[in-house]
Amino acid sequence: MVITTARAPASTTSSVAPEPPSFTLAAGGDILIHPALTEQADADGARTFVPLLEGLREAIDADVSICHLETPLSAPGAPTYGYPAFSAPPEVASALKEIGYDSCSTSSNHTLDRGAPAIRTTLDVMDAAGLKHTGSFRSPEEAATPLLLDVGGVKVGHIAFTYGFNGIPLPQPWMANQLSTEGVLAAARAAKAAGAEVVVASLHWGDEYQHEATPQQREMARAVLADPAVDLIIGTHVHAVQPIEQIDGKWVVYGMGNEVARHSEPRGITEEGIVTRFKFVKGPSGWAVREASYVPTLVEFGPPIRVVDLTRVPPNPRRTEALTRTDGVVRSLGAAITRP
Repeated sequence: MVITTARAPASTTSSVAPEPPSFTLAAGGDILIHPALTEQADADGARTFVPLLEGLREAIDADVSICHLETPLSAPGAPTYGYPAFSAPPEVASALKEIGYDSCSTSSNHTLDRGAPAIRTTLDVMDAAGLKHTGSFRSPEEAATPLLLDVGGVKVGHIAFTYGFNGIPLPQPWMANQLSTEGVLAAARAAKAAGAEVVVASLHWGDEYQHEATPQQREMARAVLADPAVDLIIGTHVHAVQPIEQIDGKWVVYGMGNEVARHSEPRGITEEGIVTRFKFVKGPSGWAVREASYVPTLVEFGPPIRVVDLTRVPPNPRRTEALTRTDGVVRSLGAAITRP
């Protein structure tokens, strides 16, 4: 005789609390396409910038990735230009999309380098590449429509502002966002009103080639982050890595340095950059950054010219110098931030 013992049905509930909603965001610094970089893209074949930027792919791998396209883009087949009035090849946009970027800020001191028509050309090229954008605009209607990025069902607002345009008058006030605390907050509140659950502000500011954040940067950061409409500031412009600071639970990256550039007179620090990474988690009081980290990068002139992730390449004297300097600058304001 076989005797069977009845078992209680398995529980369909778990005592383990579900993980709260979250997403990761990555952001990189200035993309400044000097002629030497275009020459490298030509040498790599068919003007492709992907090999040049490939070393960033792992660092920017996130639920949403944001870049800063500092220069205008030329139309396919049109001439390109370097400093001081830039216009980079359109293939840059497709390469940025290929390595993993979702959205770029386009408001910088170089936005008007080739005049107002170049704004339309730049944004048309980015649209063709599938790359979102904000900071410069083709119409008043576009300027008034907040950019909301769908990040796994979470709406993330992205806004962008610059301190100026190298003395070039802005033909219409809606064509590009000029930096002020009031303007940033107005744009952030409009994004929140449009449904954004998190708002990230890209700010083009500071003094060039200086590791220290200016008093004006620090004052503005405190004023902007004091408002519930802004959740994170990511800074660009100065072509040198600047500190990261936590202010009342929120984060400001004062400057991410150059993601890629080839200045005619390299300064050492102008080849160094960081990719910043933030994990946002939704808690009882809303979304907040739970984890913050950074990845040091370096533009190596080779040949060939390549951007490298300093956490993924063997050390050498130049890489060690860059890593040591970057770590010191990033943490100089006491931020408890990690890196791989």
